[in-house]
Amino acid sequence: MMIPSDLAERITAIHAAPHRLVLAFAGAGSVGLAWLHAIAGSSRTVLEAIDAYSTRSRLSLTGDLNAPAVSAETAQAMAAWAYRRAQALCDGEWPLLGVGLTAAIITDRERRGADHAFLAISSATGIETGHLTLNRAGQHRLDQEIQISRWLIDEIARACGIPS
Repeated sequence: MMIPSDLAERITAIHAAPHRLVLAFAGAGSVGLAWLHAIAGSSRTVLEAIDAYSTRSRLSLTGDLNAPAVSAETAQAMAAWAYRRAQALCDGEWPLLGVGLTAAIITDRERRGADHAFLAISSATGIETGHLTLNRAGQHRLDQEIQISRWLIDEIARACGIPS
């Protein structure tokens, strides 16, 4: 897997940081996970990752079927679940991060609404949430997946205290 050099450096820095994380995805982010695993050191950093793609899977993370699948509220609930899961899985005293990412990107069926993503990162100090709006014109699904995954890596790096 080809990883852009700027990302390889950031991922190496993430793996060198003391943080341990659990990631929960729905809709996009799998390329970012693959990039994390493609650089040596991911076994220190990534405790677990889940792709909660089905409605019932998402329900098991958020506890709320009424929240829109792609929303700040859902990303925050996923991040909070991931943080609690990191606490349960981590041996030792490490800074923990729970990452929740939910996205609506180009698909093969009719879908209403914008292509966008919400990313939330939960830590001992609280939850930070971001929103990314994607351009559909001239894009393919993989283009959007890569854009979201780059954002994911940048936000994990920022949460680990790595300068941009």
